[in-house]
Amino acid sequence: MSGPGRGGGWTPPLRLRRRSGWATQAPTWREARPALIADALKRATARPSGNWFVAGSSRHVRAGGGPRGRTVAGAEVVLWRSDSGEPHAGPGACPHLGAPLRDSRVVCGTLVCHWHGLRLDGTSVAGWDPYPVYDDGVLLWVRLDALGGEEPTERPPVPVRPAAGAAVDAVFTAVGRCEPEDVVANRLDPWHGSWFHPYSFADLRVVRPSAGSEEDAFVVDVSFRVTDRLVVPVRAEFTAPGPRTVVMRVTEGEGATSVVETHATPLTGAGDEAPRTAVVEAIVAASDRRGFAVARAAAPLLRPLMRRTAGRLWRDDLAYAERRWALRRTGRFPG
Repeated sequence: MSGPGRGGGWTPPLRLRRRSGWATQAPTWREARPALIADALKRATARPSGNWFVAGSSRHVRAGGGPRGRTVAGAEVVLWRSDSGEPHAGPGACPHLGAPLRDSRVVCGTLVCHWHGLRLDGTSVAGWDPYPVYDDGVLLWVRLDALGGEEPTERPPVPVRPAAGAAVDAVFTAVGRCEPEDVVANRLDPWHGSWFHPYSFADLRVVRPSAGSEEDAFVVDVSFRVTDRLVVPVRAEFTAPGPRTVVMRVTEGEGATSVVETHATPLTGAGDEAPRTAVVEAIVAASDRRGFAVARAAAPLLRPLMRRTAGRLWRDDLAYAERRWALRRTGRFPG
């Protein structure tokens, strides 16, 4: 790829760093103050969501395709699209005799129950009432007022992203035995990056904890590893715009304006003894380099690679979140 650099010249995205061992990096445990993370988490979870929950990737619910079933906070939800692409959502059980609507069929944009043929076109019928649904182009959101318990809003709090035509996006989903706050707390601890994920990050330094800031912006200088010595250095900012969302935005360096949105959707109801949470992570990558047009054209090939990278990180981070939940459950979590 090629692109503009400082002074109008071309600069390569990669940097060569000195070889160093994992144990030789500077410890971050003193800076990762439990109270700082806990305060940021408390403010994040107090922010309104408008009762909106991320249901999954927009691409997974296709016009002309079948319905998709989700469980959100213990509630069955079914999603499908009309022939024109309009998304619909509602209770996942047929109001007639409780058939699982996720196993039904979509015929000419109408959901037809496979038990007795009840037809649902997305409007209220036979005791079945739709849920508000929103497609932001990358993710599908569903509004569950009975479960959210907040003042509903017309639209969900979608983070600012690069323009759709100038970016490549992918969505990764994984499920862990924890609660949404454990996922959010993990993302509000950027200090663990190069220690816990040395295969992906190096030279990580948190330059602004923003203690007491309303934005709770954690500003980080970090290098993304391509190989052991080849890295891409950037500055990134972590913010929590809602109770179940943390956004990492590249503010300087290669891929500036790119975002990684981590959304934590509860699958089980409040107070469940074995809670499960879905991590739905949207990666929206952008670049002002001229060659990035090639990447956009190759998006279908890049998305599996982007999901694989996210999956490797979340294999570790879900273990982190699950451990945090287990310690909280037994009253042994520090702080």
